[in-house]
Amino acid sequence: MEGGMRAMVLREQGRPLREETWPIPRPGPEELLLRVHACAVCRTDLHVVDGELTRPKLPLVPGHEIVATVVEAGAEARGVEVGTRVGVPWLGWSCGYCRFCVAGRENLCDFGRFTGYQVDGGYAEYTLAHHRFCFPLPDGFADVHAAPLMCAGLIGFRCLRMAGEGARLGLYGFGAAAHVLIQVARHQGRRVYAFTRPHDEAGQRFARELGAVWAGGSDEVPPEPLDAAILFAPVGALVPAALRAVDKGGVVVCGGIHMSDIPAFSYDLLWEERVVRSVANLTRADARDFLALAPQVPVRTEVQRFPLSQANEALAALREGRMRGAAVLDVGASSTHPRG
Repeated sequence: MEGGMRAMVLREQGRPLREETWPIPRPGPEELLLRVHACAVCRTDLHVVDGELTRPKLPLVPGHEIVATVVEAGAEARGVEVGTRVGVPWLGWSCGYCRFCVAGRENLCDFGRFTGYQVDGGYAEYTLAHHRFCFPLPDGFADVHAAPLMCAGLIGFRCLRMAGEGARLGLYGFGAAAHVLIQVARHQGRRVYAFTRPHDEAGQRFARELGAVWAGGSDEVPPEPLDAAILFAPVGALVPAALRAVDKGGVVVCGGIHMSDIPAFSYDLLWEERVVRSVANLTRADARDFLALAPQVPVRTEVQRFPLSQANEALAALREGRMRGAAVLDVGASSTHPRG
């Protein structure tokens, strides 16, 4: 395939993306060439653009919540046919041979490569992806509504698994991931308590609309002890706050790839077998299981659409906490204004 494509490009961390015309890439033997339809905007993208995640590939096309159609396959690509609509997540490749991959923990692969960080991602009209890390998407999800499933959904789902089976679940930070995860948690019969920025009445109202039994500021204590809490907000000070909120034997799961420093806290917050753990990346099993579950819930994503050229505006809205649900780049859109 010949010709050029539009791409939003990071050339220097801490600087805005630049709209450029790049050649349409050619797939390697195990790669698929994808025509991108939509790409959700993730807080991890912010960490890359703002320089909090260091040493990205530069120049870089960010974006790792990709919905696309396969238009060409490399000679050794298997399992996904041309014309298939697929999703592409953050984990773009794992070696399959290191001690973690062999143990079924490919999310911790010693040599893993990540979409929109070490390989170009979905803020472009076309992208490449390894055939083993492209997942056919369920019917019933329009492209822009399927895009948040590929990270907000997948990472949230892995966090939920790591949180255990407890019925009382707290979610700190009610953004893209939490608005998906609350639907899954309620489908499983859990009671969800939502924590937002203090005085964020709109965010708390959104959480209650989605079924939270209680919603309040992150500086508040829930009306009953929690079995587990998941932190999506990258704020280290929330770790001791969540430990205060969980019951004996409770679990605090840190779901972000980057977090500000965790302040010192007294041992009594951790005592009585409370656990603090992080979640890193995802596995292909996570993707297959979650994409099978999402239509059963059914998950409904709330999105604000931006045309590809307004990727910087979408990142700014996320950075400033102005998003309800998820920001999504509608790569085929030509409008100069965001659409809800």
